[in-house]
Amino acid sequence: MAPTPDQRGAAALPATGPGGDRGTTDDDGAYHRDVAGTGTRRRGTPTAHLRVQKVRPAYRQVADELRSQIMRGILEPGVRLPAEAELTRMFGVSRSTVREALRALTSQHLVETRRGVQGGSFVAAPDPAKLVEDVGGALGVLVATPQLGIGDLLEARLLLEPAAARLAAQRADEETVEALRAAATAPRDSNDPSGFVSHMDFHTLILMATGNLMFTMMGQPVSDVLRTRLDRAAVAQEEWDGVDACHATIAEHINRGEAAEAEEAMRNHLLDLRELYGHPGTWRGGPGA
Repeated sequence: MAPTPDQRGAAALPATGPGGDRGTTDDDGAYHRDVAGTGTRRRGTPTAHLRVQKVRPAYRQVADELRSQIMRGILEPGVRLPAEAELTRMFGVSRSTVREALRALTSQHLVETRRGVQGGSFVAAPDPAKLVEDVGGALGVLVATPQLGIGDLLEARLLLEPAAARLAAQRADEETVEALRAAATAPRDSNDPSGFVSHMDFHTLILMATGNLMFTMMGQPVSDVLRTRLDRAAVAQEEWDGVDACHATIAEHINRGEAAEAEEAMRNHLLDLRELYGHPGTWRGGPGA
């Protein structure tokens, strides 16, 4: 019995080439034809294996080029970009394409538009506060989907904030320490009997006390989501009293420069909060976890 193609492995298969000549085709798709019936095989022209990059929309190509020059410092903050007509000529695209590119850059806070005689499109200095706000808004949307839950945010917070408390104990100056202690002992606002807003402010201050902007940019959006999604009235008042006590302890460790103790106290505090936040009915619009 003749072997099947699977049994033959790399064996050549009979094939008919261009013009009806006889030859063979290997299992890699390469065709070989017999030369003058001699049984000698000549390898056919190989087929190129192309890596095709899909063409991006024209406005994205314009936006990407301008963004690259902004990020590399070629276009510095405050510099006026060429007028739309000039950008149209430079990039060889339509005016509507240029406008769409500028809108995309404006939404990323890299370009701002000013009105008036001296107006136009200007390169903007990146504002960390706006970027944090954007990330917080995106997280708020994602938390309402199956891709990301409140539990994911709490887990990330557990990794980030204990390290921040350690750094705060090592780096915080006297003014920052006083602000932390004030936030930990702030009286309850009648409009916020849970004290939740001041609680989140305390955590934000610790992130800022690290002196590392990335801590704030990673931690603040998570706090913003918790601030808007948590149903504070669903948490018993004594639970909030316990939060106050934990904050006072953490602030005192930071005040004394006790880095290891501050880190451990923050970790234990966040573990307690995960349990507290896990109570039924705690989250608006469902548990989100």
